[in-house]
Amino acid sequence: MGVFVFLPLVLPLTAWPIARLAEQHLHPRTATVLLSVAAGVLAVCSTVCLVLLMVVGTAQLPGNPLPDGWSDEEVREAVPYDEVAGRVAIPALLAVVAACARTVWVHHRVRHRAARALTGARGRSVAVLPDGEPYAYALPAGAGRRGRVVVSTAMLSCLEGGERRALFAHERAHLAGRHHRYLLAVHLAARANPFLRPLREAVSYTAERWADEEAAEAVGSRRAVARAVGKAALVSRGTGPAAVLAHFAAAGPVPRRVAALLEPAPVVRSWPPVFTTAGLAVWTAAAGTTVSALSSANSAVTLFLVLKAATPL
Repeated sequence: MGVFVFLPLVLPLTAWPIARLAEQHLHPRTATVLLSVAAGVLAVCSTVCLVLLMVVGTAQLPGNPLPDGWSDEEVREAVPYDEVAGRVAIPALLAVVAACARTVWVHHRVRHRAARALTGARGRSVAVLPDGEPYAYALPAGAGRRGRVVVSTAMLSCLEGGERRALFAHERAHLAGRHHRYLLAVHLAARANPFLRPLREAVSYTAERWADEEAAEAVGSRRAVARAVGKAALVSRGTGPAAVLAHFAAAGPVPRRVAALLEPAPVVRSWPPVFTTAGLAVWTAAAGTTVSALSSANSAVTLFLVLKAATPL
């Protein structure tokens, strides 16, 4: 395997330029899907890398339950710096598992609490809660319930008629596009590898931009959506379930969202040419994830064959 076993751990360093290029030059829907897939693949590959290192590191510990042959010199030679990297990988992998488990637990707890708060609320698709705190968010479907748009009376009182329609269209776009899945995927990826945090931030922004564009198309006025986003941001504090779930007034720099809505609608393109800014983002992301996946697969197969050969019959 050589040093290539470490490649999936460092390839996510390319996340920052990829995230910036994608969110600036790709359609929000394309950027959200591309960055989410790239983050997921890179996170899985880096986790596989940690597992491979942990196997070798665990085999060096006295009293381990693994076969004695797994600690032979031939096995250690397959992983460079096995004494240090192997043992460091053990607590690192445990930290990754704990962080990802906590993220999933918080996500489901917030959704459960938000759904429980709607008990008895009228309306199948929209729930208006009498609350003095302004917020609006999309509560995804689950556990036999339909997805619903949740908005407080305080938020509605801050908006005019056209702006309210923009708000509801925005949240319905979150539900229709199932944006919560993309957001959860990139949050887990960032927990698995901190180098992927730029992709998490980028997807949080592009998912909101995606919903903005869908809302602008639904209401027929980009300026109305821009006004609604600006007003909601001024009054919203980003607390409660809206701090975690996809929602209207946060997740992404609001001035950038407003500025984008005041410009012409972005064009949905197929894969752009490589010698363009958008093409650079797409092809770099594709190349990085492919190299990481191939490196992880090669390392996994190689270590499997080495361990199989070292295992006594």
